[in-house]
Amino acid sequence: MRDAADSYQTGFHRRWGHLRRARVRALAWLLDSPDLLDSAAPHWQGRIASLGPVTPEVARWLADLDHDPAPLDAALGPRVYTRLGLYAEKLMAFYFQHQGRLVEHGLQIRANRNDTVGEFDFLLDAGPDALEHIEFATKFYLLQGGEGQAFDALVGPNLADSLGAKMRKIFERQLALGEHPAAQAVLPRPVTAARALVKGWLFYPAGSWAAMSGITAGHCRGFWCALGELDTLGADAFLVLPKLQWLAPYRAAQADGVFNRAQLHAELEAQFEESGSPVLVAAVRVMPGWVEEVERGFIVPNDWRERAALRYPAHAARNIIW
Repeated sequence: MRDAADSYQTGFHRRWGHLRRARVRALAWLLDSPDLLDSAAPHWQGRIASLGPVTPEVARWLADLDHDPAPLDAALGPRVYTRLGLYAEKLMAFYFQHQGRLVEHGLQIRANRNDTVGEFDFLLDAGPDALEHIEFATKFYLLQGGEGQAFDALVGPNLADSLGAKMRKIFERQLALGEHPAAQAVLPRPVTAARALVKGWLFYPAGSWAAMSGITAGHCRGFWCALGELDTLGADAFLVLPKLQWLAPYRAAQADGVFNRAQLHAELEAQFEESGSPVLVAAVRVMPGWVEEVERGFIVPNDWRERAALRYPAHAARNIIW
């Protein structure tokens, strides 16, 4: 685990520590966190979007929302979100709407009644005769194998996808949606630009990492380790992070379920008997009146490495996708 003094969490708490509401903190993270992908890297062919720095006006808006979250609560509605991606997308839609740029969100395109071609995440105003298509993703990947420069070596905790597979799908299918005749028939204006906006966290064995072309140097990152390696972690106070708390570094006035290392081991051992899904935990600092995240990482079942190697063989991990 890294020195807490130079962690992303330290900077986030310093900049946004005045925000108390989890939804507002999540929105602040989406707007202010480093892009996961380096937009200047040739891999991405100039098709990676960036929000740019948070302006003082937006910072004040976030503070106002923290004081009175009614507009944000109304936008999210009464539903209980179980999908992190949908939750993050709704937060971004709220921001784009506030900026006066949102033309469409979640616009489905059908070739016919029974054939859905695809869906535009966001269509933004790009002028009187133009739209910008933003394909949005918030992703969490673990570096499997620890070697090579391949995006396919960054895999989802449940091994369902990889960064390489995700970006191939975005580039080959989703960003081309505006060119489909069925889309052109319903779009209010032509799509003149289509780019991917990708936020997220990457997790490395034992918290160590090497620079990877195409990945932003200052991206949000953490560690991953097997349950049997838990004793190698330096911290001794942990929280299991619910999925809707995966975006921004955790901070709250109080927190139930703070585990020491032995308690965390017992808790995760019981969970892994029921499910083979890795668990995201935060190493936390407990202070009078506050509990805040210092570092974060996935704890994986002891057989996860073997399962990952079978699903994503080393020869595939050495192939760069662009």
